[in-house]
Amino acid sequence: MNRLFFEDFQQGPLGRFGPRRVTAEEIREFAAEFDPQPMHLDEAAASRSLLKGLAGSGWHLCSIIMRMMFDGFIGRTASLGSPGVNELRWLAPFRPDDDIMLDVEVTEARVSRSRPTTGIVMFRMVASNASGQALCELTSPIIVERRGEAATDRTG
Repeated sequence: MNRLFFEDFQQGPLGRFGPRRVTAEEIREFAAEFDPQPMHLDEAAASRSLLKGLAGSGWHLCSIIMRMMFDGFIGRTASLGSPGVNELRWLAPFRPDDDIMLDVEVTEARVSRSRPTTGIVMFRMVASNASGQALCELTSPIIVERRGEAATDRTG
């Protein structure tokens, strides 16, 4: 597999990743450890909640998104990490047996002014279910190494 460097990320669609099926058992296991609210743990309590049924935690969805990003492109990217998430919005709950898809777009790619051997790539990601309903959207930059000769050009 070819390693991806800063120069490989052009503005526009990067790809669609998934599907990743999520089971009720997974939803409950994640919730029991990390977000033990009733709407993530118990069918009866969840049916009485604003979500009107068992739904996964937004933090669980973020974990799934991270795994899909890693499997899709981060795992082969010369990534030096991320300074954080700029924006995160949960738009709709995900449910047991949902097939999660992740659409990734590069919205900006620029050479770092402070470290010209690296670039900053801004991603916009939308996770959706199989019916196309958007569940979550987020924007996040990633610091990526520049390729060979480009990394030695300190004028960028």
